[in-house]
Amino acid sequence: MTSNKYTTSKLDYSLVFILLLLFLSSCIAIYSAQASGQYNENFLVKQIVWYVVGGGIIAAVMQLDSDQLRKLTWYMYGFGIFLLAFLIVAPSSIAPVINGAKSWFKVPGMGSLQPSEFVKIFIILALSRVIDDHHQKNPNKTVQSDFWLLIKLGVVTMVPLMLVMQQPDLGTSLVFLAILLGMIFISGITWKILVPIFSFGIACIGTIFYFVLWKPEILEKYLGVKQYQFGRIYSWLDPYNYQSSAGYHLTKSLLAIGSGQTGGKGYGNREVYLPESHTDFIFSVVGEEFGFIGASVLISLFFLLIYHIIKVAMETKNQFYSYICVGVISMITFHVFQNIGMTIGVLPITGIPLPFISYGGSALMGNMFALGLIFSIRYHYKKYMFSTTA
Repeated sequence: MTSNKYTTSKLDYSLVFILLLLFLSSCIAIYSAQASGQYNENFLVKQIVWYVVGGGIIAAVMQLDSDQLRKLTWYMYGFGIFLLAFLIVAPSSIAPVINGAKSWFKVPGMGSLQPSEFVKIFIILALSRVIDDHHQKNPNKTVQSDFWLLIKLGVVTMVPLMLVMQQPDLGTSLVFLAILLGMIFISGITWKILVPIFSFGIACIGTIFYFVLWKPEILEKYLGVKQYQFGRIYSWLDPYNYQSSAGYHLTKSLLAIGSGQTGGKGYGNREVYLPESHTDFIFSVVGEEFGFIGASVLISLFFLLIYHIIKVAMETKNQFYSYICVGVISMITFHVFQNIGMTIGVLPITGIPLPFISYGGSALMGNMFALGLIFSIRYHYKKYMFSTTA
């Protein structure tokens, strides 16, 4: 019996189609949002340019196979750590403070660049590499080996997480943690370790929530939590009491989405003024103009995207690739859940954009980088045929 191996290199046309639908949705929403925005810039044209740049990123990442990605992982991770560390010490002429956060570099010709958007992808690659290497070196798993794997995953995530918290950027910090949790669940670590740790984590979250509501001065003093971050929690719990300040965006968002009802007011017929609606609150634009039906269609696109990535993860025989898919799914899912949740008052406002829809160069390029990894998996996908010869 002999085996013949052949490689089928192909473009993932299904993913291209999904991305095209997201691109069209983004253009439609941004064009309407900028018409009633407080700026005179043409964000639609800029978004199209960023999509073109993102297409170039996808084309470049597609050329990297599994071995090349593994070799580049720690270089990219190290470069990301350097950028985050440099951002903290960089002068304001290079890294200005915007809305209380020092998260962007000023780049001539580009406006601003947020390195943490790319570090999300570097973390996904690093965690995937750690898990894959660990399982290769420890084929017979034990509680001790699982605990050691958990420590390694925690260290890899905590280094950039601590740097991002110094900016401070709560939204990105939560994305890092969401990626870590997704990778932990798929890593095969025994529940004998995870249950006590997660129970402790939930208890800590409950304690912090208690301090936020009744002892905020302690968090402000010892954890460096800013006053505006407390405002986001208070305005989330009781937005109409803070509608002239921290709750302004949420109350306007609820009014916009609610007034859209089932079918919406029609494209371009917005009546609720909402600042920054082309970025973090783009979903409010969709809800008002296209109603429940239009919002449901957009959410379905994200379900379709996530389902497709799950399918890719299940089809590949390369464990490193599978872990990458899980990381990308964790990142996109959290982004979508958090962004839509904050616009409808289910979750606090954290400044996390809606992937592929909200305007923003850094966020879009980071997400396109992530999809580039998925395109690469399908492009270098290997099929095996076995034939019997006499």
